[in-house]
Amino acid sequence: MGKKNRTDAAPALLVDWAPVVGAPGTSVRQAAPAGADAGEAVTGTAGSGISDVGAVARDGGASGHQGNPSAGSPSAGSPRAGGHDRRGESMADSPDRFINRELSWLDFNARVLELADDPRVPLLERVKFVAIFGSNLDEFFQVRVAGLKDQVAARVTSLSSDGRTAAEQLDLIHSRVVGLLDQAERVLADKLMPALTEAGVVLCTWNDLGDVDRKHLAEVFNHRIFPVLTPLAVDPGHPFPYISDLSLNLAVMVLDEHTGHRRFARVKVPSLLPRYVPLPDGQRLVPLEQVIAAHLDVLFPGMAITGCSAFRVTRNADLTLEEEEADDLLAAVEMEVRRRRFGRAVRLELAADTNDEVRQLLQRELDLDDDDVYDTWAPVGLSGLFAVGEIDRPDLKDPTWVPVTQHRLAAGDDGARPFFREIAAGDVLVHHPYDSFATSVEEFIRQASNDPRVLAIKLTLYRTSGDSSIIHSLIRAAERGKQVVALVELKARFDEEANIEWARELEKAGVHVVYGLVGLKTHTKTTLVVRNEPEGIRCYCHIGTGNYNPKTARTYEDLGLLTCDPDIGADLTQLFNYLTGYGRDLAVPQTAGGPRRPAVGHRRADPQRDHRSGSQAAHRDEDEQPGRCRHDRPVV
Repeated sequence: MGKKNRTDAAPALLVDWAPVVGAPGTSVRQAAPAGADAGEAVTGTAGSGISDVGAVARDGGASGHQGNPSAGSPSAGSPRAGGHDRRGESMADSPDRFINRELSWLDFNARVLELADDPRVPLLERVKFVAIFGSNLDEFFQVRVAGLKDQVAARVTSLSSDGRTAAEQLDLIHSRVVGLLDQAERVLADKLMPALTEAGVVLCTWNDLGDVDRKHLAEVFNHRIFPVLTPLAVDPGHPFPYISDLSLNLAVMVLDEHTGHRRFARVKVPSLLPRYVPLPDGQRLVPLEQVIAAHLDVLFPGMAITGCSAFRVTRNADLTLEEEEADDLLAAVEMEVRRRRFGRAVRLELAADTNDEVRQLLQRELDLDDDDVYDTWAPVGLSGLFAVGEIDRPDLKDPTWVPVTQHRLAAGDDGARPFFREIAAGDVLVHHPYDSFATSVEEFIRQASNDPRVLAIKLTLYRTSGDSSIIHSLIRAAERGKQVVALVELKARFDEEANIEWARELEKAGVHVVYGLVGLKTHTKTTLVVRNEPEGIRCYCHIGTGNYNPKTARTYEDLGLLTCDPDIGADLTQLFNYLTGYGRDLAVPQTAGGPRRPAVGHRRADPQRDHRSGSQAAHRDEDEQPGRCRHDRPVV
């Protein structure tokens, strides 16, 4: 990675180890974008909102298409009917007509970063958007960059739709990411940090503190931090330690002044402790890693500390399942989840003042190239800024939205809420988060679990929260003798372990659990309730665009349909039989799963202004593309 000499001063807040390590002879290294400014695609209307994802595709993503002027714009050679241009070439033979998948995603994340730069957004929400930008980038490297690196290692020669090799895509990704990180640093240092200070939230460095503050933090260190630290030295008797994925660490160089030997040691910053340590005034915060760095002499008694830098490693976290060969999908997923902890390193984030000796040692031990290293003046691991965003300052945040109960599902004068009678009278459309998820979908499943007329409940579960009442309702229904079926998608990315745990809890209660289909991810969000009524068996259904996750349902914008339409009931009956049994050519005329129909888009709802298009929507899992349902009956 080439050196980049800044003409502006490094932000005083961000990398400041001088009082801890003396003058170890550090060098500032930063990659410069190749060609045009890699951050130029972020220009445009600030606060345009991440809900306008279509605009990313329409404009083609400026930085994603250098040397590709025809992308995203019609020309004389544009395709005519049948997918051929005037020269008779098919679209598949014209790679310049396609937008690169990975660069397009980076354009999306640039829009997330734009929201952090939008002065119309409340201050702590802007800080959270920087954290979301960083968190999104973490997953991008864990999955997408890791996949491209696997292709390079396997010498895969096939090209992407836009005609690029995996190696070419990695080069472009590197340049684009460097530009985005540079912009994130400037937004933090030039705009957010001064604004936070003015608002009474001060992010301090150790150098900013006086003797009284340092004495207070020394007590905090001795009583709350020191007992959980484990320094790991590297020498002939201690091999280089395993660095866990996305963990924050300190690279420490120590000198034994008696022997003259210099050694490297790694100190892991405990993830269970708050990333920022508050000072007694409640207004100032100090990064945890700097508190630890200031007390390294306690961890290494009798040694001279000659260098200290923060670093972070990202590893390949994508699951590689041989599903066709697996006898037990649950066991196969569990094994892959365990293996993922030891995935190959794909990125190294370093504090910008890290000296060359430490840099080269880390690159060598982690087997990383220069282009895999990203220097930053900002806090290493931008997702740590979530802790700042959670500060109790309502005046610096979006107002909390309190959802309402859909008027037809509200309790009557007698306090009763007869869901099944209302649904039988006409379909109910709920629009979350405006309509309460708790008093609609969760209440629907709760009433079904308690209703003696209900014979069976069948549900698909892709993601849910740790406090999900839906899980408890399913368990309660099974304990009461109802037929309960749950499809738990074990391959929901980064929720595999949680879903395995839920699957086992449900099985213990007598729920029939299906783990998904081999070779596919099941994204459908559907519930089927079979009820015995005087007129006969009737099926009540819920079809939604969002997960059965009470936590995200308070933020994500989704639609849900509660209906007892017999055709839709028949479709869901067929669907669950298909998911739990065997069959081909599933016929569901009233409902259709993707990719046969366009997906329903997601964004975070904001009852106040559309420019806040969603701190959590920016997290929306890239592999969630729920299908639309077609419904011709009147909806109330």
